[in-house]
Amino acid sequence: MQALHYLALGDSYTIGESVSEAERFPEQTAAKLRATSLQVEPPLIIARTGWTTDELQEGIRLKHPQGPFDLVSLLIGVNNQYRGLPIEEYSKSFLELLNGAIAFAGTRSSRVFVLSIPDWGVTPFAEGRDRYRIAKDIDAFNAVNRGHAERAGVHYLDITPLTRNASTDKALVANDGLHPSGKAYGQWADQLFEQMKQELSRG
Repeated sequence: MQALHYLALGDSYTIGESVSEAERFPEQTAAKLRATSLQVEPPLIIARTGWTTDELQEGIRLKHPQGPFDLVSLLIGVNNQYRGLPIEEYSKSFLELLNGAIAFAGTRSSRVFVLSIPDWGVTPFAEGRDRYRIAKDIDAFNAVNRGHAERAGVHYLDITPLTRNASTDKALVANDGLHPSGKAYGQWADQLFEQMKQELSRG
């Protein structure tokens, strides 16, 4: 059986800011797939802390990944929200990224997995900010990416409720007080692994 190739597109949440490489959610997901006797190459990650949708597009252009990939994940938008960029702009650029992700998957939309934007408003970093407004903004951005994902027929993982548990479980936050911990990424990886495993079982 040929080894599977996984492309992970995103920002700080995908590159795993403030955690080890092994704790990144793409790496944890790949490890779980390998534990089922699947051969999975180390994920190709195109992501950087602070990236918006436009910056991810530029990063992809510069990296020029060669598909097709067996699995593609996409998680992007928190920095659009954080910088106060228009949600209409996000909608347009997210759709372009999603279409690109499907192309990287060899036009197999069922091999693409969109993750919702985490709510950073529950972290210590957001102390003194309007946490309610942040949550509302995040929900609005997620309504956009969910809508595009459903219309495109790709998988959608709503991890936002999991991230909101950080308001009471500080073990879900990395030492920087903002980004998820390895434990938090493990929860995401559990869900992503299940969806990927089911999809791969269909052949």
